[in-house]
This record gives sequence, C-alpha cells and structure tokens, in this order.
Amino acid sequence: MNKLKRDRQFRPLPVPSVELQGLFGDRQDAICDSTAETLLDRCVEAGMLRAIDVNQPSPGVVIPIGPWGGTTQMFWDSDLGKSIETVAYSLYRRPNPKLEARVDQIIDMYEKLQDEDGYLNAWFQRVQPDRRWTNLRDHHELYCAGHLIEGAVAYYQATGKRKLLDIMSRFAGYMIKIFGHGPGKIPGYCGHEEIELALVKLARVTGEKKYLDLSKFFIDERGKEPHFFTEEAIRDGRSAADFHQKTYEYGQAHLPVREQTKVVGHAVRAMYLYAGMADIATEYNDDTLTAALETLWDDLTTKQMYITGGIGPAASNEGFTDYYDLPNESAYAETCASVGLVFWASRMLGRGPNRRYADIMEQALYNGAMAGLSLDGTRFFYENPLESVGKHHRWIWHHCPCCPPNIARLLASVGSYMYAVAEDEIAVHLYGESKARFELAGAKVELSQKTRYPWKGAIRIDVSPDNPSRFALSLRIPEWADGATLKVNGEAFDLAGVTVDGYARIEREWKAGDHVDLDIPLVARTLFANPLVRQDAGRTAVMRGPLVYCVEETDNGAGLNGIRIASDVTAAKTDEIEGMGGAIALDVPVTRDEADWGPALYRTSPPKAKKTTARFVPYPFWDNRAPGEMLVWVRAGEVRGE
Repeated sequence: MNKLKRDRQFRPLPVPSVELQGLFGDRQDAICDSTAETLLDRCVEAGMLRAIDVNQPSPGVVIPIGPWGGTTQMFWDSDLGKSIETVAYSLYRRPNPKLEARVDQIIDMYEKLQDEDGYLNAWFQRVQPDRRWTNLRDHHELYCAGHLIEGAVAYYQATGKRKLLDIMSRFAGYMIKIFGHGPGKIPGYCGHEEIELALVKLARVTGEKKYLDLSKFFIDERGKEPHFFTEEAIRDGRSAADFHQKTYEYGQAHLPVREQTKVVGHAVRAMYLYAGMADIATEYNDDTLTAALETLWDDLTTKQMYITGGIGPAASNEGFTDYYDLPNESAYAETCASVGLVFWASRMLGRGPNRRYADIMEQALYNGAMAGLSLDGTRFFYENPLESVGKHHRWIWHHCPCCPPNIARLLASVGSYMYAVAEDEIAVHLYGESKARFELAGAKVELSQKTRYPWKGAIRIDVSPDNPSRFALSLRIPEWADGATLKVNGEAFDLAGVTVDGYARIEREWKAGDHVDLDIPLVARTLFANPLVRQDAGRTAVMRGPLVYCVEETDNGAGLNGIRIASDVTAAKTDEIEGMGGAIALDVPVTRDEADWGPALYRTSPPKAKKTTARFVPYPFWDNRAPGEMLVWVRAGEVRGE
C-alpha cells in the first residue's frame, strides 16, 4: 500500500470546480463584497499603479531604502500579483465587470512595461535599472515574478483571458535562458522563496515541463557550496558577511535542501520553500525530497508550532527561534506564515492522503490563517498573538502589505484545498457545505457535501457519476474525532477496517444516488502544552473540532487571567453567537479570582475565587466585536497524576 501511495500523484481541483456555501462561503462572500476591491483601492493609494504605468514619470523611491539595502517598495509587484489572484478567485464566485476591467487595466500596464527580452519588474525597470539580478539574496525579483505568475494563472482560469499568462510565460522563458549552469548563466536562486511553487502552477496550466525543470533547478541549487550568495556579494562589491540577519538560515540556504533537518529562519520563506519542494516531489516522484520534508514536518509540528497553527514567534526575524519557545502575548505568528503552512500541508498530500498533514492544514487554516481577515473583509491581522491586553487590533493596511492579499487569496480559493484527485481516487481533505465537479475513472462526477461543519459534525456526501464507475473515495477522519461513524447508502461501515493513514478509503463501483454519511462528534476538549513550553505551564486551551477557542473581555469582563478551568469541558453548553454566521460559543464552568484584592501590590494570602461561567468563542473570530482583552491559554485546575 505504501508503494502505491508513494507513486500516486494527487492534484488539487481547480478553484472553478468547487462551489462553496457555509462558513467558507460566507468568507468568500465577504471577499467578493469588500476585500477584493479594497485590495485594489489600497494598492492604488500606495502608488503601486503609478509605479508600473510607463505613461507617467517613475515615482522613484516612495518608501525609503533601509539599512538592509532595500525597501518594501521593491515588493509592490508581489502585492499586485496577489491582489489580482484574489480578484480572479472572487470572479469565479461572483462576476464583477467593474473589478475585472480594473484588473485588465493593470495587466495592460504590465504588458507595456515588459522588456523585449521578457524581463518584468517595476523597481528594477523604473527605479534601479542598473541593479537587475545583482542581489538575488535580498531584492525579491524572482519572488515578485512568482506572485505575478500565480495571479496570471488564476486570472486565466477565471476569465479565459491569456494576456497576463502570456506575459508571465515570456518572463519565465527568459528566466530559463538566464538561470542555470554554463557561460553567461546565473547559477542562483531567490533569497525569498516563492518562484518555485509558482512555476509548478504555470507548468500545470500550460502543460510545459520546462517550467517544472526550472523550479527543480532553483530547489536543487539552494544551499550548495560554493555558496551562490557569497559569490554574488563578492562580484557586486558587497561584504559577504554583513547582511540582513547575517545567517543563510534566514532564507533556508544554509544547507542543500535535502540535508536540512531543522526548520529555521524566516517563517514565510520556509513555508514557501517546503511547498515548492513538495510540489516537485510529487511531479518527479522524488523520494529524497519527500524524506527531507517529512523530517522538517515533524520538527515544526512537534517543537515549533502554536496550537493555532501559527508559526514564527519572533518579530526580529519574522521567524523561528529556539525549540518550545512559544510566547503568547508577544507572538509574531505572521498571517502569511500560517497561510504558507496551509500551502505546504496541502502539497504534502500530493503523494497520497494522510491526516498527519491534513489535520494540521485544517488547524492552521481555521485558526492561524482565518483570523487574519475580519468578518466584514476590510481589516487584517499581520501578527496573531494568543493573548492581548486589548491593544492588538486588525490593520486597515500595512507598510509591508503582504498579509492582506495572502489571506484573501487563500480563503477565496479554499475549495481547491478541500479536494484532490488522482487517477482512480478522490480525496476529501476538508469538510464544509460544497459541491465539486471532476472527471475520474472515465466518468464525470459531481460530489456534494451537505453539512454545517465546523459547527455540527454530521456530513452527508452525495456521489453522482454520469455513469457507473469504480473508484476510491477517501474521507479524512481527524485524529481528535473519537467515536466517528460512517455509513454508505445507509449501511454501517467498520471505520477501522477501511482506514488508511487516517482516511476512510471506500473503493467500490459508484452510481448516481449513492451517498455517504459521516458523523464526526464535535465535543469540547482541553489541551495541554508540552512541559517544555514554559509560557503555557499550568495552563490549558480549549478546542472544539478544528477550532481553537479563546475568552474575550466583551463576554467575560476584564481580568481574563483570573479564569481557571476546574471541570470537564465536555459538558460545556453551546450557544450560537449573534451576528457571526452561526458560530458556536462554549459556556464553560470555571472558577474566577474575585477583584477585591485591595491596594497592596503583594500580600500573603491568595485571591478569593468563586464559581462562575466563562464564554469561549472561536479564536479566528476574535476582535470582531467590542475591543478588549483576549486569552487562549487559561489557567488550569488541579491536574492529577496517574
């Protein structure tokens, strides 16, 4: 079975093949209503369109160059690329001629900006044209190209318009001529990974393997000695030792990728690299890449990940520090990093369904990523702490606006993360009210989910092929789903007998009218951190299904650290939260320190406590009502040893 799994290639369904309702549908409606247009408006306000419009004078340096030798203005092409991608996904759901026309105008500007050789980058064509390809380590040229490629692929799939796809195909063709080994070629790669996964998307939509080969080149070259970044700096007259963060770990270029065993450096860069590696492992059936990724996966998820799926605790490097260093109030946990973790997890499923990856994908998606966008779709978290004294709120925009379009494009395309198809199998990785259409085993198949997940655990799946066909339907059974049950056409199935790597694999001849009923119990549960996570010692967190819960001041008053869970949370009462699309709150019996401490800062007697109830709400929805304190890890009652 392992050999079969390892040789199979699962690819996500295209976004237009999946229609969503329920929670994800609500998030997509907010993006259609507000976010997609908001992103373009704020790109215009920042000056990004003027930067690419050859009919206007170059704006020059708008955001000052920093001590690292660059400016976030260098990344503007990437922000436009992600915004175009978000608009494209929104057009699948809801046609918007006005918004489409705005994107067409931007694409026309890029067409006029592109050099005859195919090169395209607003900064290095209009501000520093003499610095092209001179500092791949720091200046994000290939990173920007990658995001424009992803935008081009999405826009082509949404509208059928090829102009941006052709523009970026020309640029990628130019890269093939420029990068590689041999006279006049650059044997290098980008300091900020992204181009690798983007080229895979380009290859899949065009059918051109040459783009896969270039992606593989960038991955294979990374971290090799003699080190490209060192030689590049010397050629450019820069100090090879004096640079941002002063370690090649920052961009995961300290070792060849197959030799890396610890997740280090900038969190978003790491996730994009591993996502690209996983894509190439799938496309080339490369077991050496898969083995390295499995080691890195364990390193991240057992020593360096927040319970929310947030990663990268430190602002100083926007990334990783020491094992088990997971502070709550000061957590950086960049939205883009959780988005990147979803990307990586999804691609790890390319070689076969495995809940080891899909459970984390779901956890990061619902919590660390989804929290990044307000319910109305207009405000954004850059950092995602697990505790706040009431001063942390979503931004309207950011000086480095990578997160707003990143979370928007993920949620707008989430249907493609729910389903993946191989030659003779469809895998359902995520649950939610949806309808998917695909071809499998010689049949056109429609698969629909009827459910209120993640608020209720009953899931009905209707399977409707246009003719009777034999294939496998694999359904993820989350690790936390104790007591899950499965029926096919009303007949109970022994889950243990059909479960492979956490997926119930049902292989049979399917015909129109067949249906599967999966019941996943959604029961509140408490979780405790490894004792080595010093910041969570003596504390517990509450989850229900894939959702992490928190307490907010708006429900419970100030002084949330005085709350102590002292009973079994499985008995918590559930209640629908008004104005939050059916979201479920948990009312949990707790004890709470009374507030009559007096004027003393310290005293010999502890505070008095009283029994009461605390309301816990889904973490991704916090800071959508009245501002105030928030806390995920609350004090735990007495823990008895065995």
